[in-house]
Amino acid sequence: MNRIGYSMLVVLLSPLLILYLLWRGKKSPDYRLRWAERFALTRLRPTELLVHSVSMGETLAAVPLVRQLLQAKPQLRITMTTSSPTGSAEVHKAFAAELASGRMQHCYLPFDLPMCIRRFLRQVAPQTLIIMETELWPNLIHFAGRRGCQIVLANGRLSEKSFAQYRKWPGISRPMLSQLAGLAVQTDAEAQRFMALGVDSKRICVCGSLKFDLQIDPQLQQQAQKLRQQWGRSDEWVWVAGSVHPGEFAAVITAHQQILAQRPGAMLIMVPRHPEQFDAAAQCLQTAGLTFVRRSCGDAVTANVQVVLGDTMGELLRFYGVADQAFIGGTLIANGGHNPLEAAAMGLPVVMGPNFRDFTEITRLLREAGNLAIVADADELTQRLMQLFTDVDKRQQACDAGLQVVASNRGAQARQLAQILAVMD
Repeated sequence: MNRIGYSMLVVLLSPLLILYLLWRGKKSPDYRLRWAERFALTRLRPTELLVHSVSMGETLAAVPLVRQLLQAKPQLRITMTTSSPTGSAEVHKAFAAELASGRMQHCYLPFDLPMCIRRFLRQVAPQTLIIMETELWPNLIHFAGRRGCQIVLANGRLSEKSFAQYRKWPGISRPMLSQLAGLAVQTDAEAQRFMALGVDSKRICVCGSLKFDLQIDPQLQQQAQKLRQQWGRSDEWVWVAGSVHPGEFAAVITAHQQILAQRPGAMLIMVPRHPEQFDAAAQCLQTAGLTFVRRSCGDAVTANVQVVLGDTMGELLRFYGVADQAFIGGTLIANGGHNPLEAAAMGLPVVMGPNFRDFTEITRLLREAGNLAIVADADELTQRLMQLFTDVDKRQQACDAGLQVVASNRGAQARQLAQILAVMD
């Protein structure tokens, strides 16, 4: 199949896009809104740069890079797109001043329908397009290239699974990849995969991951410790289960019940990955008989509270600062995992399940350093948490190891910025 065949298929299946939005809207009300943006039916201004980051994780990685671009080019105007409401919320949070001044505009990236993408690009008319990580859409890249737009893949990653899919459809992937003026990839492994797909090595630069350049505000850590004191848990065991999915709720709850049997004052901060999962998590906690409060309600965390349900957005880093250890969700199910670096950068030992294909290199570095452990189920999760709760020295060693990995791998932002500016100039 080539791009024309792909486009015909996408157009034929386009009614399913409405059904998709309706289905997502049942779980997350934000998907019921702003449909016009999904089909390029809104009015946009021309900007020199278009930056696309899919969801919250990619957007968080993109924010410092975009700030550097704004600083390096004072006259630069930017359109920043996302695909998810959580990513959109991060853009509004990070760039409120720029959006208000008109230097930046934001919308959802339209679906990859030819007429939608053409209309969108005709309005925005970008000279440069930066795509974060692996969000490569054939029509977006094709029509941007036809307009003479310079296209850069930033913080690029390509898992074995994605590599196999790209290799399976060379009629789509090869022309698409040939349009990329530069690829700033995270690791040598990704560089090799892109070259195996036909990308010229001269266009590839191994820059490391932007996620290592995470900057922790000292005030945030102070606020987190104050919150822990307010909750009356200064001398108790506290752990976070961050970015967990419904298929992991039971394992997390079981692990905490086993910990409570040894330490009745222990606390779990349970943070579901998506807002539509908040109510399901609350129901699971209630069914398990655990005493919990929902963070969004603002209820007091008293001595009998066993779980704080983190059903708010943008507080995960603060919760890491409250805790002693962290479990990273999306890893006990076949999801691909989520970023463990935020927890490590906050000075926590990290535990993950065996499914972390989207963060293979980061996981390897943290694991080899002694910061991260891989567990298969609730029992192994409990054992790892208990081991470090009861061995303070070993826990501190794991904390230090994570901080060292983060510190020694910084610099991706400067390297990727240089790659992007070279293409723009």
